[in-house]
Amino acid sequence: MPMKSPPHPGEIVRKDCIEPLDLTITEAAEGLGVSRKHLSALVNGRAGISPEMAICLSRALGGSPESWLTGQMQYDLQQAEEKSDPDVKRFAAAQALLTHDR
Repeated sequence: MPMKSPPHPGEIVRKDCIEPLDLTITEAAEGLGVSRKHLSALVNGRAGISPEMAICLSRALGGSPESWLTGQMQYDLQQAEEKSDPDVKRFAAAQALLTHDR
């Protein structure tokens, strides 16, 4: 059964962090040390979480930087899967190479 698409990490920042703290985007951006424009792009799904942003989110809101980046990676991977070409064929020798290296 296919996994449900993960939410954009910015949605999590908005719904689970900024809104419960009753912060405006401007207040949250100031606290994070980023521009309002940058945070707005993140929470509206137009930007992703960079390593630098992951560190800021970790320090301000909790969670590890790795957990913030993992959420971004899961979202990005799901988006790529949805857009990927289903006609890509596995090379016959690829399986042998993969099992040989391990």
